[in-house]
Amino acid sequence: MEEQPEALDTSEADAQNSSQQQQQQQQQQETYEDAHPGFSASCMTTAELQQHWRAVKQEFRSIRLLFDIPSARIVDQLLSKYVVYRIVVIRSGSYDCERVAIERRYTDFLHLHQELLLDFSEEIEDIMMPRKKVTGNFSEENISERRVALRDYLTQIYAIRCVRRSQAIRAFFTQQELKEAYDLLRGGRFSRALEGLQKVLVLQEKLSSHDSTLVIPTLCAILVCQRDLEDINAAFQTGRRALPTVRRYELRRYQGPLLEALVDLGYSLELPVAQLQDELTRVRDSPHGPVSQMSLKELVVQEFV
Repeated sequence: MEEQPEALDTSEADAQNSSQQQQQQQQQQETYEDAHPGFSASCMTTAELQQHWRAVKQEFRSIRLLFDIPSARIVDQLLSKYVVYRIVVIRSGSYDCERVAIERRYTDFLHLHQELLLDFSEEIEDIMMPRKKVTGNFSEENISERRVALRDYLTQIYAIRCVRRSQAIRAFFTQQELKEAYDLLRGGRFSRALEGLQKVLVLQEKLSSHDSTLVIPTLCAILVCQRDLEDINAAFQTGRRALPTVRRYELRRYQGPLLEALVDLGYSLELPVAQLQDELTRVRDSPHGPVSQMSLKELVVQEFV
């Protein structure tokens, strides 16, 4: 009778699996730190560090977005007539309950394509930007065809890793709304500014899952609006949401102003803020260079000036 191979001891198998998992996590950590030279784990609590590495594992998985252009409308002004397309960005793989829509003209798509050609001409050489027709651009049939073509165009360019992580992509999806929101904020129209910023935040979180620092300016602007609208608890929670990333990457531009805002909000809510106050003192006395002396609101209103 042929001899059967000896079964591996259960404890030994568990040890091997644990060792392999540790090696995999170490490799992911080294890869991540190489790609994110600003990352620092020394200032993070254990809970924040665990949360961070959960996010890193998620980043190593394939994150895919779907694009839909369900409708379009014709804008007929005194001196111009054009079509705007309604774009919806959808996170695939699970039910996406946060679906926000933006509107873009054909010229916005054309500008995006030209920007991408400057940096990624080889990567997108086989991707064709839908062309305008000589006549009939406002016919229902042509608008419907272009909706499908522009949707497919977004899908194709987003499939390219370096393109989907580019500034041009982020600007296409968020810059118009951000500029409008910051103009409203500077004008003291905080309710409308907050509505626009929250919409942008949803888009940024979908488009910038590879870099959590990209949402920090928007979170800080949201905090400023909420505080000026006297929604103190919401402002404090928004600040707490931003703080771990600011600590993690030592974003000194925001670190001092954010901590100062949180201390003030915490006092208003009669919460214990001694640890935040101590951290603010350490940041201000740090030998690693000066932190911003501006208030968070002063820092925020400088955006898109």
